[in-house]
Amino acid sequence: MRAMAFTDFGAAPALTDLPVPEPGPGEVLVRVHASSVNGFDLGVLGGFLKGAYEYEFPVVLGKDFAGVVTAVGEGVTQAVGGEVFGVVMRPTLGQGGFAEYVAVPAEYGIASIPDGLGHAQAGALGLAGTAALNAVEAVAPAAGETVLISGATGGVGAYAIQLASARGATVIATARPGTETEFVTGLGAAHSVDHTDLAAQVRVHAPKGVDAALHLAGDGAVVAALLAQGGRLASTLHYAPDELAERDIKVTTVMADPSRATLTRLVTDVTAGRLRVPLGTAYPLSAVPQAIADFTGGTLGKLGITI
Repeated sequence: MRAMAFTDFGAAPALTDLPVPEPGPGEVLVRVHASSVNGFDLGVLGGFLKGAYEYEFPVVLGKDFAGVVTAVGEGVTQAVGGEVFGVVMRPTLGQGGFAEYVAVPAEYGIASIPDGLGHAQAGALGLAGTAALNAVEAVAPAAGETVLISGATGGVGAYAIQLASARGATVIATARPGTETEFVTGLGAAHSVDHTDLAAQVRVHAPKGVDAALHLAGDGAVVAALLAQGGRLASTLHYAPDELAERDIKVTTVMADPSRATLTRLVTDVTAGRLRVPLGTAYPLSAVPQAIADFTGGTLGKLGITI
């Protein structure tokens, strides 16, 4: 099978021919049709996850997947031929979604794709959508409260804007003037603020500070300083300094948990029209290196990979 893999730390990813994996006990084999780029992929490629994960080279990149179940392992009752999507949740780094096939657990990190939703959309939903939902639920904004989203133009931020707005919150989203501002306001943000002058611009809309903040990018200290006394902060970058307790700030570090229930909720919201998949450019598998370079330079929403 074709896969985008790298052979050692420091090596560049390249289109590689690898054996089709076999599903082990409790696993399903998925013929992947679509995936997307996530910040996690940069961490894997850069070797930043040494110690947290075992690298089994060659390591195939790609955390998201959407496709069709073609085989099942021992103990799995799921039918072959089902349309599925999700997040590759294997204990080691080796198999990934940037490949024609991937074997994944049958009970975690996977859900069915409903009728009417294509692989491209489903392949850009799993990891970023889960992280956004987990982060928004961590701060639990009530109707009328103000939520600052730092890192709003990326995939997680684009989902988070919609999820927070749907709860009735007033969303302040980081975005440069022009196309970025149009992007975030089109997703439901009430206000956009340029990260280069974040404090002053946020204070215009929330003089006493915001009720909650999502730290998805940028300087965590700057974001936290804009919270009102007793505010809530969720950080996907694991920013949680002890001094925030002095201001009665509740801090949650978010690690995406793509349970079947979470994935099903997300895909149900998409098919019902309550959540939009912010899918921008789609790249063929052979162009993954370019997609990663473009992702590193900053994107609006998600960058898809077609396999």
